[in-house]
Amino acid sequence: MPLLPVGHNTARSALTCRYRCGNACSHDAPNRSLNPYFGDVVQQALSRRGMLKGGAMLALAAGSTGLAASPAAATQPSGARPPRGLDFTPVAPNTADAVTIPEGYSQQIVIRWGDPILAGAPRFDALAQSAKAQSGQFGYNNDYMALLDLPRRRGHQLLVVNHEYTNEEIMFYGYDPANPTRAQVEIAWAAHGLTVLVVREDGRSGRLWPVVGDAFNRRITATTPILLTGPAAGSDLLKTSADPTGRKVRGTLNNCGGGVTPWGTVLSGEENFNQYFANAAAVTDPLAKARLARYGLPTGASQRSWERFDDRFDLAKEPNETNRFGWVVEIDPKDPTSTPRKRTALGRFKHEAAEPRITADGRVALYMGDDERFDYLYKYVSTHAYKKGTSRAAREHNMRLLDEGTLYVAKFTGDSPAPEIDGTGKLPADGEFDGRGEWIPLASGSASHVPGMSAEEVYVFTRLAADKVGATKMDRPEDVEPHPYTGRVYVALTNNKDRGATGKAGPDEANPRTGNKHGHILELEERHSDAAAKTFHWKLLLVCGDPDDPSTYFAGFDKNHVSPISCPDNVAFDEYGNLWIATDGNALGSHDGLFAVPLKGFQRGHVQQFLTMPKGAECCGPIITKDRILVAPQHPGETDGATAEKPGSTWPDGPGKLPRPSVVAVWKETRR
Repeated sequence: MPLLPVGHNTARSALTCRYRCGNACSHDAPNRSLNPYFGDVVQQALSRRGMLKGGAMLALAAGSTGLAASPAAATQPSGARPPRGLDFTPVAPNTADAVTIPEGYSQQIVIRWGDPILAGAPRFDALAQSAKAQSGQFGYNNDYMALLDLPRRRGHQLLVVNHEYTNEEIMFYGYDPANPTRAQVEIAWAAHGLTVLVVREDGRSGRLWPVVGDAFNRRITATTPILLTGPAAGSDLLKTSADPTGRKVRGTLNNCGGGVTPWGTVLSGEENFNQYFANAAAVTDPLAKARLARYGLPTGASQRSWERFDDRFDLAKEPNETNRFGWVVEIDPKDPTSTPRKRTALGRFKHEAAEPRITADGRVALYMGDDERFDYLYKYVSTHAYKKGTSRAAREHNMRLLDEGTLYVAKFTGDSPAPEIDGTGKLPADGEFDGRGEWIPLASGSASHVPGMSAEEVYVFTRLAADKVGATKMDRPEDVEPHPYTGRVYVALTNNKDRGATGKAGPDEANPRTGNKHGHILELEERHSDAAAKTFHWKLLLVCGDPDDPSTYFAGFDKNHVSPISCPDNVAFDEYGNLWIATDGNALGSHDGLFAVPLKGFQRGHVQQFLTMPKGAECCGPIITKDRILVAPQHPGETDGATAEKPGSTWPDGPGKLPRPSVVAVWKETRR
């Protein structure tokens, strides 16, 4: 294995860490506040562990080759029938350079990086890339996906896909990281953002076919005009020389998790935006410097050197430009002429999700994670109620709901004495990992609830506001989704190897392990199951890892029958209410994948692996429908030492081709 860079402390490849998040884990976590940590809450629960895993390895699922020795696949308990929606033979952990799926299922690549979506866009040619071509082609590193109905077009749907980041070293032949060309940089700008694409269903299978040139098709990139709206729009903190109004932004960057609103728009979270900017050391004002540090802005040159080609990425020249990123973007896929909007009322941080739920009195709540070690979980509740229907008046009303409301941050309290939380996952005396929590208000419209900060400062520097009110530090809160039937909220806490390290926050009841490299899943239920409630109960659903590890926990289910799972990232639900989990950074030696787990009955906690990813890829954007499952293998071939000339994967097009992030459909072969 190639040597990793100094400070590299994650199961991801060093190449992924460089281009995805600017080596965030190689630096100290930006949160150096002294308020409690989310970990202080989970430890106690960790316990009710089942017996150590035994059992024989099942036959590998279709499509897997070149496997390394790996743990066994999950099994069904003797005599047990699988829950509805989960009748598949689990895939064993493996290292195949393929999307490995269960027996009896088929798969299809729906669309790849560089495939044309707009009329006139050329077919992908690795040797003839251009910004013009890329702006009409499917973008790079697909992440969150949404699938929307087109009521007047039977058999057609709208697929909306985030494009998180670019990795120029495996995109371009002859790429020199120290000296990128303007052409390469402009291609990268065009490969960021989102794709809106009409797809046609195959009535005889689960296939989806792109409808190239459809009037709904659209690319939103790093240079697309976008409006800033809400209470911070027009603030001096958002003004630049190119935009003295503080209301107009060029583009969106690092689009990761998202959500679909009840009125049919798509929300896209800007995550690791900090890595694109340079020269924070040139900012000398102490307050401004502290704000930049809290968001992890590079003190010197950026990884991609974009500041050489556009001054807005140089903090020495445009210190406010970075404040215009890190928001939730709302787009209207059904109006290709509409201008996307960055909703400032939702706060600014590394957004990993923006998933909605309707409150008891008809308002809209959104749940959001800040994907950073020791950062926070947030909620927004609109001031006004959602209006049903598709009339123009209802549409205009609903399009303002995310500009007027209250932004909250979560504080967790455990119910076990501190001495019982020792970092090993040992069960506390009460036999539960649970506790209480509260949503602490940060700002409502133009009113700040944080002493010493104006409302505009709260929205633009939300992390600092949350520090001040004593929010609970968490282990990288990524996707956060409410259950469609129960309303319980599920939080994917991906990992945090710094938990308990010297000088860092120690284990707590909600983060039970020191050096937490496998992550966990939290389940919370708000008072009276109302999304507007300001208090909640929580418990730990899963503590991930190898079932043979006594610190793992699977909701009390017998660990003899579960699949090993590491680093939960995205979550989704099927029509039966089962939870599906996509992973990123598997630290067990096998590839990332998609897992399913029932949430009720005696099989609650029975984790089963449905598929695995190709070499170097993480599993993104799962969509679970009755007809098919969609996944987005991101950054295939992103292995240490890989380049375009020496690719780390041959997926999806085979030897001699660049690896290409893609969308994959999987369906049961017996489908009629």
